[in-house]
Amino acid sequence: MEQKLLDTLRHYWHYDSFRPMQREAIESVLSGRDTLVLMPTGGGKSTIYQLPTLVSEGLCIVVTPLIALMKDQVDSLRKRGIPAVAVHSGLTPRQIDIALDNCIYGDIKFLYVAPERLSSEMFRLRVDRMNVSLLAVDEAHCISQWGYDFRPSYLRIKELRRYIPDTPILALTASATPRVAKDIMEQLEFAEPNIFQASFLRPNLSYSVRQTEDKEGQLMRIINNVPGCGIVYVRMRSTAEKLAQFLIEQGESASFYHGGLPSAERTMRQDEWVSGKTRIMVATNAFGMGIDKRDVRFVVHYTMSDSLESYYQEAGRAGRDGERSYAVILMSATDNDRITNIFEKEFPNIEFIRSIYHDLCSYLGVAIGDGKEASFVFNIFDFCKRYKQSATSVLSAIKLLQLNGYMTLVEDCEHPARMMFTITRDELYQVQLNKREEDIIRAILRLYTGIFSEFRPIDEMEIASLSGESHEEVHNLLKRLWRANIIRYIPTNHDPLIFLDEERLPSRDIYIAPETYSHRKSLMLERFNNLLHYANESEECRSRVIEQYFCDKKSEPCGICDNCLARKKRVKRNSTNFEQQILTLLATEPMTVKELIAKIKGNEQSIIDTIRQLIEKGTISAEGSKLRIVSRE
Repeated sequence: MEQKLLDTLRHYWHYDSFRPMQREAIESVLSGRDTLVLMPTGGGKSTIYQLPTLVSEGLCIVVTPLIALMKDQVDSLRKRGIPAVAVHSGLTPRQIDIALDNCIYGDIKFLYVAPERLSSEMFRLRVDRMNVSLLAVDEAHCISQWGYDFRPSYLRIKELRRYIPDTPILALTASATPRVAKDIMEQLEFAEPNIFQASFLRPNLSYSVRQTEDKEGQLMRIINNVPGCGIVYVRMRSTAEKLAQFLIEQGESASFYHGGLPSAERTMRQDEWVSGKTRIMVATNAFGMGIDKRDVRFVVHYTMSDSLESYYQEAGRAGRDGERSYAVILMSATDNDRITNIFEKEFPNIEFIRSIYHDLCSYLGVAIGDGKEASFVFNIFDFCKRYKQSATSVLSAIKLLQLNGYMTLVEDCEHPARMMFTITRDELYQVQLNKREEDIIRAILRLYTGIFSEFRPIDEMEIASLSGESHEEVHNLLKRLWRANIIRYIPTNHDPLIFLDEERLPSRDIYIAPETYSHRKSLMLERFNNLLHYANESEECRSRVIEQYFCDKKSEPCGICDNCLARKKRVKRNSTNFEQQILTLLATEPMTVKELIAKIKGNEQSIIDTIRQLIEKGTISAEGSKLRIVSRE
C-alpha cells in the first residue's frame, strides 16, 4: 500500500515523498479510524483526504464552508484528470440533480458540499445510495462553540453520519486549541480520540510587534525594507480604502479588498495581486482564505485581529514557500478604546436583537406565522441603509439569533443567473433578431419551461453549449436582449442568503438564552486576551507563545522574532561586558568558575557561556579547577 500511495502521489502531484505527518495520517484514514488532523496553513491537508480516496473504491464527501475554495479544489483536481464536483448555492436545481446523480452512477471521486446543503431533502435522498469511502470535514474548528469561527450549520454533519455509519471521518483544521480539538471529536462522534498534530512553528516566519503612534510611518518602513509582495490587514472597510489610497500616493502598487465590493471586482483585484500586477493588498479578513500564493513576503496587521487563532491564520499566509518572511502587528495607545467599541457592537442588548429580528422579517416580507424553512437573498448594505444601522451590530444580532435557532445567515453564496421574457410568445415571433440572438432564444426555449410567466434560474454554460456560443458571448447577448426590453435578466450574483429555521414570531417572544449571550462574550474576551498576551510579551519567543497556546508545550526559541533578536543583542552586549570582567579578575590570580560567578554580577548561565567562549578562543585555559589567562609569550 505504501508503494501504491507513493506511485499515486508521483502520478498526480509529481512529489517523491510525503510532507511531515502526512503518511501517518493517511494510514490512519485507510485503516478506517476517525481522524483529526491539526496542521498549519500550507502543510498539505488536502492531500490527506485526496490520496486515500484515489487508492480506494468509492468517493469522498468534502464539507467546506467556502464556495471559492470548493471551485479552486474542483478545478485543481480536474486539471489532474481526477473527476470532482461541487454542490453549492450557485447551481440551479437541475445542475445539482446532475451532479448528485453522477456521484451515484458516474465515476466521481470527490463531492464538495457546503454544510447548509447537508440537511436538504435532495441531498439526503441521494447520499445513502452513494458509495462513500470517506467523509472529510475542512475547517473543522467551525463545529466547536469553543472555536473562534463557530458555525451552527456544521452541527448538521453528525446527522450525515447516520446515513453512512460505516464511513470514517477525517476532520482537518489549521488552528485548534486542545479544548477545541476535544470538542471537534465529540461533536463529530468519533469512535475514539485520534489526533495527528503537526508543529505550529514556522521557522522561516519572523513575528514582531511594534508599539507606535505613527502606524503609517512604520508601515512604510516595513514596505521599503522588505522586498516582495504583502498583505496589510485592517478591520474597517473604510480604513482599507483610505490606507490603499495613502500607499498609492506614496508611489506603491496597492489595492484594497473587502466584502462590500461587487463579486467581479473582488475577483479582479485578487487576480491582479496573485499575478503580481499589484504588490500590496490592503484588506479586511474577507481576503486570503483559499488563496495559494506562496511568495508573500510580509503580512502586517495595521489593526489587530480578534483572536490568536485568526491572527495565526492570517499571518501564516506569509512565507509559504519556505523563504524568510515577516508578520508584524502595529499597536498604538488608542487601540484599547477601539477594541472596547468593537466589543460593545459585538454584544448588543436583547431589545436591540429583537428589533433587528422584527426589521429583518419585515424587510424580507415574512408575516407572523410564516416563513419556516424559507430562504431569502439578503443585501445587508441595503438593509442597514434602510434601517440606519451599522453592519457590525446587525451581523452580531444575526449571529445571536442564529445561535438560538431562529435563522441562519450564509454569507458565501453564489446565486445563478435568472431571466424571464417580458413579451408573449406570439410577440417574440414578430421581433426582428439576428441569427445569434435567434440561436440563444431557441436554446432557452428548448431548455426551460414557464419562462414567459416567471423568473427561472438559467445555466449560461448549458445555453452556450446548446447554441454554439461561448459563455462570455451568451452573457453579452442576454444583456443585449435585456436592453431591447425582450427579456428581464439578473446575472449571477453573490448576495448572502438568510434561512428562517422557524416561522416568524412576534418580537416579544424572541428568547435569547443567557448562556449563548454570556458564553459567546466570555469566549471572545478570553480569545482576545490571549492575543493581547502575545502582543504584550516582551521576553518570550513569539513562536513559543503560539506553540504553547495551540499545543500546550514549549519548543526551542525561533531565533528570528523581535524578542529573540533583542535577546541576542543583550547577550552579545553582556558577553562583551562579562569578558572584560573575567579577564580583569584572572589577570590578578587564577580562579575557579564558582569564584568568578561570585564576583561578577549578572546571569549565571551567560557568565558560564562567556567563559566557555574564552576557552574555545584560547584566551584562557582550565588547569585543574582553576582558570587562568593564556600567556602569549
